[in-house]
Amino acid sequence: MDRAQKQELVSTLNSVFSDTEVVVVTHYIGLSVAEMTDLRNRMREAGASFKVTKNRLTRLALEGTDAGAISDLFTGPTAIGYSDDPVAAPKILSKFAKENENLKILGGVMGKTVLDAAGVNALAIMPSLDELRAKLVSILQTPATRIAGVTQAPAGQLARVFGAYGAKDAA
Repeated sequence: MDRAQKQELVSTLNSVFSDTEVVVVTHYIGLSVAEMTDLRNRMREAGASFKVTKNRLTRLALEGTDAGAISDLFTGPTAIGYSDDPVAAPKILSKFAKENENLKILGGVMGKTVLDAAGVNALAIMPSLDELRAKLVSILQTPATRIAGVTQAPAGQLARVFGAYGAKDAA
């Protein structure tokens, strides 16, 4: 890489650390190309990204951001997973790490909060933003459905009583 490419990479990583909700740092020793491609595809489907980084350039990019506290995690062959949804990247990386022992989660950052590996895994078991929205919509719809059922019940009961009287008179 020449100097201009390095500066571009540092500025790109700086915007990643500044703008995304969550960044997860991993070691990827022993992952094959097919496994890395599979992981990147899974991340892309979830709206997240996975990028192999150069440690020295990443530490430069961390300077002046809220994620600066994780600079000590960047030793050895590191890669970062990041997303705007605070749960998407940790969920995919945690699941992939359980399936493949060659991916190790070192830690991460969510906003200004530094996470260790256990914190990333705890974040991974939380429901995603879309799941929370679906639950909220169902909670909001349930009272309306119950109100409609309660208001229709007396009318249904009256219809059954009238029907019974009508059948009794006809007999």
